[in-house]
Formats: sequence, C-alpha cells, structure tokens
Amino acid sequence: MKLFIVYLIFINGVAFSMMGIDKYKAKHNKWRISERSLFMSAILLGSGGAILGMRCFRHKTKHTSFVLGMPILLIIQIMIACFLLWH
Repeated sequence: MKLFIVYLIFINGVAFSMMGIDKYKAKHNKWRISERSLFMSAILLGSGGAILGMRCFRHKTKHTSFVLGMPILLIIQIMIACFLLWH
C-alpha cells in the first residue's frame, strides 16, 4: 500500500509538471509535449495532477477533450478505487 501511495504522488507530480513544461514550451515556440503523452500521464493515475496543472498553468483549458476528459477520467479512477476498496 505504501508503494502505491508513493506511485500516486510520483505520477501526479509528473502529470502536473508535464502541464507546466508544455505551457512553457507553448509560450516560447519550442517543441511541445504531445497531447497523447499528457493524457497517458493522466491514464496512469495522474489525472488529479494533470487537472491541477491545467488550472495552475491555465493550460489546455480551451480544449474540450481536456476540459471534459480529465475530470471524467478522474471520476472513473475514483469509482474503480472505491469498488476495489469495498470488495
């Protein structure tokens, strides 16, 4: 269980950082992190960090796939966690 919590902290930090890095790169016309990679970090249980990064850095907030997709992904992940914990 402790290892899983460490993983969650790590992957959410990675997802948060990826949003910040991609925002920086967008502002400075540099090579960008693909949307696929940003979503993959969220799928790997980093959706909370990705959402926080979107809010803090005001990044991808006009993309419907991110504005709707990230919270839906987080809700699904919470539902799965609740199911696994109660069974």
